[in-house]
Amino acid sequence: MYDNVIAQKIAHQYKQQPLTDFASVKPETRLDTLNLNWRERDLPEYQRTKHVHRLHPYLGKFIPQLVEIFLRKYRPRLVYDPFAGSGTTLVEASALGIDSIGTDVSAFNVLLSKVKTADYNIPLLEKEIYGILSRLDTYKIKFSKDRKVNKLFLTKNRYIQDWFAPNTQRELLCYLRLIKDYTYQDLLKIALSRSARSARLVTHYDLDFPKEPQAKPYYCYKHNRTCQPVEEAYKFLSRYTIDTLDRVKEFSKIKTKAKVVVKHADSREVELPKGIDMVFTSPPYIGLIDYHEQHKYAYELLGLKNNETREIGPAKNGQSQQAKQDYIKGINDVLLHTRNYMVSKGLALVVVNDKYGLYKAEDAGFKEIGRVERHVNRRTGRREGAFYESILIWQKA
Repeated sequence: MYDNVIAQKIAHQYKQQPLTDFASVKPETRLDTLNLNWRERDLPEYQRTKHVHRLHPYLGKFIPQLVEIFLRKYRPRLVYDPFAGSGTTLVEASALGIDSIGTDVSAFNVLLSKVKTADYNIPLLEKEIYGILSRLDTYKIKFSKDRKVNKLFLTKNRYIQDWFAPNTQRELLCYLRLIKDYTYQDLLKIALSRSARSARLVTHYDLDFPKEPQAKPYYCYKHNRTCQPVEEAYKFLSRYTIDTLDRVKEFSKIKTKAKVVVKHADSREVELPKGIDMVFTSPPYIGLIDYHEQHKYAYELLGLKNNETREIGPAKNGQSQQAKQDYIKGINDVLLHTRNYMVSKGLALVVVNDKYGLYKAEDAGFKEIGRVERHVNRRTGRREGAFYESILIWQKA
């Protein structure tokens, strides 16, 4: 019913050109003129994943153009994202010269957001990028000849043993050990994690939700042929480390000196500064993703603290009536807590697919002053089904 009502509201917009001139959005731009129903030809993937937005795959993130549009319309002085995720809100705020704060319970999310929004000495970064790859190349040659070198990169971690081929393990662990010799260690950790994701013993068509390691040849539905499990990480480490450098250099050309703060904490109790005049966030969708589990390889490789018991609405809790009640209580607790740090009449923009009708502004201390609906018909991988999304625009009551 929810989707049908929205579909009727926006069906006519597909006959019109959607918004693609994002710089044209001003404070006086009316909400009812925002056609955000993009097709691939309107907003191709390379634009949706521009510069640092693709430093690492992340399930469930909104596209940066969505953030840009509403930051341009409302021009906050300080924007806050209590579900910072991969840092999309923070990156877009930085590009527009707006101070921002992000909170996330996931240690990996915090690491990724900090890496995306950090300042870099580009010449030094470039030197370190090519330096670590050169040293890795030297070790790679020794792996096949020197048994003593091989023994340096063994692990007792069962996850790493199960999900990576022996040679892959050595290359990943070698890169990890080399990281400590460099200034930009967090950035190199993200490149390592991205490489590890692709180098796992999984099928090519199921990088997002693998249930068990794939150690034998298999029929690949992506390539329509028999494929072999991955047996090395080097090609990924080389490709993604260079790509990371290129994306950081690209973003550095438009990044401003706006202040960015990323907090590793539970958004229901985190301490924040007063003066937040806008929240822009996309809370987790109920019962769809286990956010710690999607980056388990990073937690295991990097030794990150796992806070999955603090996730709101994880997939493992399902979508039962009790799960829905627990979910919306968690979301409302976050918004009620955030409200204490917001200015009078501050705005909260919440991107949701509220097919269960759980979101009610008054329950979180706000009043609804607007809403924009959009059809999301561009997905990737095994998550390609279309759905409808609402941008709820609430004001502090």
